[in-house]
Amino acid sequence: MKTTPEHNQRIAKMTFASVYPHYITKVEKKGRTKAELHEVIEWLTGYTTVQLEELITNKVTFETFFKQANIHPNAQLITGVICGYRIEDIDNMLTQQVRYLDKLVDELARGRKMEKILRKAK
Repeated sequence: MKTTPEHNQRIAKMTFASVYPHYITKVEKKGRTKAELHEVIEWLTGYTTVQLEELITNKVTFETFFKQANIHPNAQLITGVICGYRIEDIDNMLTQQVRYLDKLVDELARGRKMEKILRKAK
């Protein structure tokens, strides 16, 4: 799916620190924990809790956040629609990676089992 250059630029310049509190609120409101959120983020990006806190403190942009991340090889198994976009059809890699994270947070908040969220091999 084609995203506009403006849309991609807006996502790239958004800070992870500005979105992170919304992730926490979303999952905790549905009975999940901050630790589970961190597990999901670590699976996708390779960042530990300590590294996440440092990235938040430094107010890194999503562009920097994902450039420094070690994206999980099974991330391409994250499919579906998020924010009106079919994830697997997004043509901008950074925008797609941000939507991967959004989708995982949504799945966590909806009560999906961690094994399914983390796309564990069968």
